[in-house]
Amino acid sequence: MAWHRSIITTLADNAPVNHAATSAASAGSAAAPDAPGALDGVRVLDLSRVLAGPWCTQTLADLGADVIKVERPSSQDHPGGDDTRGWGPPFLKDRAGHDTAEAAYFLGTNRNKRSVTIDLAHPDGQALVRRMCLSCDVLVENFKVGDMARYGLDAAALRALNPRLVYASITGYGQTGPYRERAGYDYAIQGLGGLMSVTGERDDLPGGGPQKVGVAVADLFTGMYATVAILAALRHRDASGQGQVIDMALLDTQVAMLANLGANYLVTRQAPRRIGNAHQNIVPYQVFEVADGHLILAVGNDGQFDKFCAVAGCPELAADARFTRNADRVRHRAALVPLLAPILRRRTRADWLAALEAARVPCGPINDLGEVFADAQVRARGMTLAVPHPLADDLELVASPIRMSTTPVTLRRPPPLLGEHTDEVLAEFGVDAAERARLRDAGVLGRK
Repeated sequence: MAWHRSIITTLADNAPVNHAATSAASAGSAAAPDAPGALDGVRVLDLSRVLAGPWCTQTLADLGADVIKVERPSSQDHPGGDDTRGWGPPFLKDRAGHDTAEAAYFLGTNRNKRSVTIDLAHPDGQALVRRMCLSCDVLVENFKVGDMARYGLDAAALRALNPRLVYASITGYGQTGPYRERAGYDYAIQGLGGLMSVTGERDDLPGGGPQKVGVAVADLFTGMYATVAILAALRHRDASGQGQVIDMALLDTQVAMLANLGANYLVTRQAPRRIGNAHQNIVPYQVFEVADGHLILAVGNDGQFDKFCAVAGCPELAADARFTRNADRVRHRAALVPLLAPILRRRTRADWLAALEAARVPCGPINDLGEVFADAQVRARGMTLAVPHPLADDLELVASPIRMSTTPVTLRRPPPLLGEHTDEVLAEFGVDAAERARLRDAGVLGRK
């Protein structure tokens, strides 16, 4: 644990990026950076890869769980490990400035975990996982439906050995239904699940047509929903002594996260269409062009519309019966927006932002990521973390947004190298050096 403490000490020396310190400061109380996390004592066997599963297990790890990431060993035919280790560039630069084999994609989803290499296709590898499950609280996997059963590692088999196990499966379409055997990809799910039908500019305007969201939101939402389900299952397990099976599907999550648009359809049976940067139910709530660029105007209620019109020098619009109430503004969107557009173009972005913020009218700039991470509020909230990495002096990561006053999220480990903790972890499960050598010779653990 000395190395663990050295990382935390390094972070503590740099308050703006110290997540634990920021959490404690936000709550107005002090918390030791190496204090137990909320999930201290929970052990998670992570058989997932790419994004939805690793996003879930990284959140559990941030909250203090011991997450053991099981990865494919390298071989002559495969580089081994989570596929995202090779999803670059960009790659982490080593101390000499050269690319390593660690892609930024992988680094962003696997902090606070320990990596173990086990060949799940080998009978000895399957036996090893069964052995590990005897003393694990949670297993997360995102294999295709039926794969885990072929390995003898399905929920029924493992929960027969450990009834307290919470077994979470993440797939594209779920364990049931006509699509259950299909491979699931976020992009396809955004299309099938309706998100792309409401994302993008109107078809009749330049650049119109369906668009995917810039990040893999179906994966990310599924990972977060899976985290919630696991925490609920652990609470039930602690009360009842029994684990349970969690069946998470990207498509289910995508349909659920349509939120108000899904509700709109079910009420009207009319499918909403793409309207670009505007809002389906609120007007004016969209991007407008200004004298030197663009800004977001997010008028959320009638009082804010009155204030906006006062700032903009057009009080007559607030008094116009077509625009007085939001429901009327939505109905008369086509009349109102062309009236507002030339007004917004008269002043610069900085001028509008200052005036609207002073009047408490919601608005905002459209930042690129350089501007995001330089933003004073983002910096004050400690939304980046610096951590030593075995291959580099400093690795900067996006921090967890979770703030807890008593059990704050802490950074205990950088994203692991492939198989970095194989011997350490297996020794904890009673696999001695002689047995590890035998398994390594058999190719079960990969070779050093």
